[in-house]
Amino acid sequence: MSTKCSFTYDHADDEVYDISGKALKLTTVDDIKEIIEDLSKYKKVTKIDISGNTISDKPSKALAEFIKETPAVYENLVECNFADIYTSRLVDEVVESLDLFASAFLKCDKLVYINLSDNAFGLRTIDTLEKFIAEKTSLVHLILANNGMGPFAGERIGKALSLLAIAQKKRYNKTILETFVCGRNRLENGSAKYLSTGFYSMADSLKTVRLFQNGIRPEGIKQLIEGLSHCKNIECVDLQDNTFTSAPGIKFAKSMSKWTESLKELNLNDCLIKDAGSKAILETLSTSGFKNLEILKLQFNEIKQDTLESIILPILKSEKLPALNLLELNGNFFEEDCDAIEELRDIFNGELDELDDFEEEDSDEESEDSEEEAEEEDSLDFSDLIDGLSKLSV
Repeated sequence: MSTKCSFTYDHADDEVYDISGKALKLTTVDDIKEIIEDLSKYKKVTKIDISGNTISDKPSKALAEFIKETPAVYENLVECNFADIYTSRLVDEVVESLDLFASAFLKCDKLVYINLSDNAFGLRTIDTLEKFIAEKTSLVHLILANNGMGPFAGERIGKALSLLAIAQKKRYNKTILETFVCGRNRLENGSAKYLSTGFYSMADSLKTVRLFQNGIRPEGIKQLIEGLSHCKNIECVDLQDNTFTSAPGIKFAKSMSKWTESLKELNLNDCLIKDAGSKAILETLSTSGFKNLEILKLQFNEIKQDTLESIILPILKSEKLPALNLLELNGNFFEEDCDAIEELRDIFNGELDELDDFEEEDSDEESEDSEEEAEEEDSLDFSDLIDGLSKLSV
């Protein structure tokens, strides 16, 4: 995934243990012995990457115990990539393995980056995940993409973020979580209230939020916007392939006022924002001085030809977005081979998508507001929600 908001840590080569992508099948304790022997030779380990292999519960126990008992690891570990490590494993194996690794990770006080993507967690692991997230106060980057969470697990992850914020404030007098990725997890509307509360709780530190491909519909989008609107240092917002419609799009535009100095990437591809919502967002970008915005993605949102001519082209001509170097607008209601498209290609010096797949406008489209859009939801009471969570233990 191309992004201007990526994060990397500099590791010395002799402090990184990387067996990623080797497709090793680690099923018995004997299977993990060589790996542990190799790790034991390191004087200092700052990164472990075992992604792209498959591990069962018994070797997981051996590796987790080694991490917990080895100062060279637990005193120095900064980054862990444990993505895609449970292919072909039974649910019970996954549950036991994750519980073992979570316990080991809690021992690693410098561990700030954890990637657990592409593992089939579902609901069975949520007790472990919720407890781990709430207690892992050193967390700065949490990557949980394509884990089969579902809305109930997503709600509990949101609650854990709020509890983590409380714990981080106790330890550091501030929150430090900067990155939260939870895409392709079927989070749907049921997770939105507490995820939004989590974003509100982490508002001072969050920089990247990616919730792509989660089946979240307008009501849930509105709730998410309430929390995101408080994140004054946000650099990347990725809500691709969820459903906005016009009213949430307009609400999103109003929420962007705190992001004028920080926002670098906005990905709203395939969000069905419609022309009215897209126009509101574009007008906000045009008038509020988003001088650091580098990536803007608005594909397949039913943006009309008039919006292209009256807002998008003037934004580019006047250099209202001086840092913009990637623009995606394909799949909207533009006229094929029109002068405005040619002008767009001529005046934009950055990377532009193909602009070869335009939708035809339905004459009844704007007159048919959905029931979800027509209903006005009450605002979330974040203080009350957080107060309730703070009285719970996970």
